[in-house]
Amino acid sequence: MPLSNTIKNKHKMPLQWLTIASFFSCSIAYGQENSANSLDDWNISPVGSSLMVHGGTGLIQTPTSRMLAEGDLRVSYTDNDEYRFWSATLQLFPWMQATVRYTDVRNRPYSIFPGFSGNQTLKDKGIDAKFRLLKESYYLPELSVGFRDFGGTGFFESEFIGLSKQVGDINFHINMGWGYLGTSGNVSNPFCEVSDSYCNRPGGFTGNGGKIDYQRFFKGPASVFGGIEYQTPWAPLRLKVEYEGNNYLTDRAGALEQDSNWNFGAAYRWNNFDFSVNYQRGNTIGFGINYNFNLHQLSQLKFDPPPRELAAKPKATVIDDVNLARMNLHLYSEAGFITTSSDVNEQQVTLYGQQISYRDTDEAIQRMGRIMASELPESVKSYKVVNTNGSVPIVETLVNADEFKKQARYETIEPDIKSTYQRQDLQAETLANYDPANTSGFFTGIETFWIQTFGNPEDFYLYQAGVLLNGGYSFNGKTSVAGTLKVNLFENFDKFNFTTDGAASTLPRVRTNVREYVSDRNVTLENLYLHWNDRIAPNLYAQVYGGYLEAMYGGVGGELLYRPVDSNIAFGFDINYVQQRSYRDDFEFFDYKVLTGHANIYWKPSFLPDTQLTFNIGQYLAKDKGVTVDFAKRFDSGIVVGAFASITNVSADEYGEGSFTKGFYLSIPFDLFSLKSSKGRGQLPWIPIARDGGQPLIRPVTLYNTTDERSPFSR
Repeated sequence: MPLSNTIKNKHKMPLQWLTIASFFSCSIAYGQENSANSLDDWNISPVGSSLMVHGGTGLIQTPTSRMLAEGDLRVSYTDNDEYRFWSATLQLFPWMQATVRYTDVRNRPYSIFPGFSGNQTLKDKGIDAKFRLLKESYYLPELSVGFRDFGGTGFFESEFIGLSKQVGDINFHINMGWGYLGTSGNVSNPFCEVSDSYCNRPGGFTGNGGKIDYQRFFKGPASVFGGIEYQTPWAPLRLKVEYEGNNYLTDRAGALEQDSNWNFGAAYRWNNFDFSVNYQRGNTIGFGINYNFNLHQLSQLKFDPPPRELAAKPKATVIDDVNLARMNLHLYSEAGFITTSSDVNEQQVTLYGQQISYRDTDEAIQRMGRIMASELPESVKSYKVVNTNGSVPIVETLVNADEFKKQARYETIEPDIKSTYQRQDLQAETLANYDPANTSGFFTGIETFWIQTFGNPEDFYLYQAGVLLNGGYSFNGKTSVAGTLKVNLFENFDKFNFTTDGAASTLPRVRTNVREYVSDRNVTLENLYLHWNDRIAPNLYAQVYGGYLEAMYGGVGGELLYRPVDSNIAFGFDINYVQQRSYRDDFEFFDYKVLTGHANIYWKPSFLPDTQLTFNIGQYLAKDKGVTVDFAKRFDSGIVVGAFASITNVSADEYGEGSFTKGFYLSIPFDLFSLKSSKGRGQLPWIPIARDGGQPLIRPVTLYNTTDERSPFSR
């Protein structure tokens, strides 16, 4: 089954490998600063930071040990006669670089059956990773180890160890490679001297592709290769020359003619674009283009009202003179806070409500504090802000009013407003005074969605677009009934030649018949369910739900989550009993039933800044048991890049093509697309192959999302 990618609103819909989402229909203005490694201008790039043909920093066909600046993302297209490459290279950490790639083999058909794939050419997915082991110093070179195309069918599978050293305007690179990079065998494999097992490289791939064949690493023929990159006096232009170690006899495009091991190239930078041209193998001309930006430094021009300046005295002298209606209006217009309840006395004012505009919790509190300080009398010594979700209190922030005013008026040498308030769990007094009004009533909403899939046999790119009509009724802010209708407006999913694939499977068809659910009907009921959630103890939240829970399953379930305020760890579990929905009728079910659930651990390790690891351990929809590990990295712009893998007791043969469930995703704040600050985010997943093993239920609501204010990660 080909991958499916969907942009979606995290707060509205859960992540799924074929899901519905909010489509970003507006353009974005990037207020980018510089992301070059050590220079102040994008037009003057450090020598050695350009991309090679396959994506990733390198020369032409060969990689180097060089890294980009942390957060750099470079999207590339290159054309090399028999091959075309689409790649994205991301510098996750200063010491780690990752590349994902699609390869189009122009002279090979997608399949030997025209009725299955028409005249489409062969496509292949690849993943590369590179790790810096030693940073360059005055005397020592940079040392890195890299793995190319290490999962899947391994068109270009190889490993290398590289050294790079800059001298003036020239970067010198020398590497030793194995696999595709070492097929010429121009040197002896040094590991072969240690063990005979390294003298020969096993062929093929394990399982059904998609697995990391570590048993082949650094085995077989080896080659030394390298080259230089010269930064010319004309800043935008760099010149490259390399000697490569591949003999091109075993390429997926067939044995390619190679008249020379020397390749020559040039790269020209214009604004955020790199244009390249090269001459390879003594007989082939190639070219490419890549667009460069930095995920830390993306921003959007905002027309928010400025934070309020504090006058010498507040507008009210006693609490009875405070105009609460006016203050609440200003809290909404200037600080994005909707007040649903309040508790006011001479000493303390407590506001309950929801923050809808500012994803930065510090900016939100400081804006609110300035408004309260200008409206409330001097007798009020503390402000308390309680963030809620529906009628469920989530977290409170206690502000020392006198200290806040002193810092906000810059009456200290080094103002530090953040030191004047603290976030904490809900106090007994806070809960006792909470009496929200208007907690019942109808609610509605509308979203656009865009579903897209890559790598399909019928067509490389398929899409579906339309609107999601959301609505429901809240009984008391904690109990509600909600539902979503999906309305397709335009698509090319009618190109599907088959729905459920004919591959033999010992697992229940819990996901591989997904095409039946997304085609042939223009209006579908995505979900319709009854839901309750609440805080049941300090740091402990619970929910139960039942109904049509997602497009493919209905049933009942519940969840508990323990999540201390601003803690690096949270944990809980969910359990669900569900039945597979019919794709012929929204209100009917097939016979398949399953008990599924997981223990869930969320951890932000201190040794990996702005990173979260999630572990979901339990039973999946196909009744297989195992763990899903999710790795997420957040950048300063709020963009989150993540990867996940599900390892279960299902063998690669039972699972089928891909061997196990895995994927990647990019989560983007809506704030980057708006001229005014806003919350919420869209998510674009990329799952190369998704079959029936390791597939979780897509629950309509997760406690980790609804309690996000307690310890924000993807803000």
